[in-house]
Amino acid sequence: MARNKSPQSVDSTVLARFRRSGRGTVFTPGDFLDLGNRRSIDQALFRLHRAGKIRRIARGMYYQPKTHPLLGELLPTIEAIAKALAGRDRIRLQPADAYATNLLGLSEQVPARVVFLTEGPGRSVKVGATTIQLRHTTPRNMAASGRLSGLVIQAFRHLGKEHITPERLAHLRRTIPQAERRKLIRDLPLAPIWMHPHFRTLAAP
Repeated sequence: MARNKSPQSVDSTVLARFRRSGRGTVFTPGDFLDLGNRRSIDQALFRLHRAGKIRRIARGMYYQPKTHPLLGELLPTIEAIAKALAGRDRIRLQPADAYATNLLGLSEQVPARVVFLTEGPGRSVKVGATTIQLRHTTPRNMAASGRLSGLVIQAFRHLGKEHITPERLAHLRRTIPQAERRKLIRDLPLAPIWMHPHFRTLAAP
């Protein structure tokens, strides 16, 4: 059984999982509880971190860095960190604010504060120069989480009515497959009324 393994065996098994998943993947201790109890896993991660075999990006979050020939070691992507946070806390995350507009290509600005809405508790994680903020919200705001409509709603809300221009709608029609755009109609009840005409424009053939 996992609890009878030697520390060296646990370390090697944990490290093998990092390697199989690829550099840049973010793990939390909960991802290894099938290999041993929490104490043994915490100790294994600490030893691997101290040995320089893995990096710690924040408390309880570890990764093996990718290396760029010019930039050196790279931090994990926002998406990788968010996936680890969601998996650890068993919560859903919905990109919001400037990050939502960036993901849709409606803004080229890379925000220093990346906001995700969640039904879970609010918290912040500092990653290099970027702060990832989990902001507690209502069930209604999470109803379309993981779908295009959820991303569009949050991006439009951030931009505001006066900034939903024909050029921005044309960009979305050009960059999002029609099959995905058609699904927006299903979530019309979840969008503010002022967004309904824009959703219909996007969903049109």
